[in-house]
Amino acid sequence: MNETPIPAAPTLIVRTSTDADVEAMLAIYSHYIHRGIGDYEPEPLDEDDIKRRRKNMLNKRLPHVAAELDGVVVGYAYAVPFRKRPAYRYAVKHSIYVHPDHLSAGIGRQLMQFLIDACAAAGYRQMIGYIDAANERSLRLHESFGFARAGYLPAIGYKFGRWTDSVLVIRPLGEGSSTPPAPLPKKTKAKAPAAAAGGTGTEDGVAPVAS
Repeated sequence: MNETPIPAAPTLIVRTSTDADVEAMLAIYSHYIHRGIGDYEPEPLDEDDIKRRRKNMLNKRLPHVAAELDGVVVGYAYAVPFRKRPAYRYAVKHSIYVHPDHLSAGIGRQLMQFLIDACAAAGYRQMIGYIDAANERSLRLHESFGFARAGYLPAIGYKFGRWTDSVLVIRPLGEGSSTPPAPLPKKTKAKAPAAAAGGTGTEDGVAPVAS
């Protein structure tokens, strides 16, 4: 009696993205630009835009990751600084995009876990997300990872001829707010070069004005 071979289960890998993934990531993102409510780029990005953003994130020790299913990129995710001012340097905001043909397959869940672990390991303390209020799937996913609803932004966006609401969610990373962060290294001021003998160190004795 011949046995019918059972197909191997698809293998999902979440890893740091590479420039080779950009074409697939751009196709996924373009879908949400043209059809989704939560993204407000006026025009789809090009490959150079995504490569530049990816490089900037990795330079800041922020994750930019891809989900690969049997060799095909089916989702990606990343985290960026919440605000540029130094007081907010321990908070990040994140985005997750899954190919529309692979929703509800656990891909977003694995991308989320990777982001949380990577950001916590890098010393960040809070993770923030903005979610379209009508996206119940995303809201449930975030709640299952311990995100709390911290705010509701009515009519904050306008797309496809209608106003849209957003939900602000947040969760702690690592020790959260239970301990202070490590102090920043002190900056050392460079010493000014010594003036020539008999001189003032400035032209005609007038100090330069910083521009």
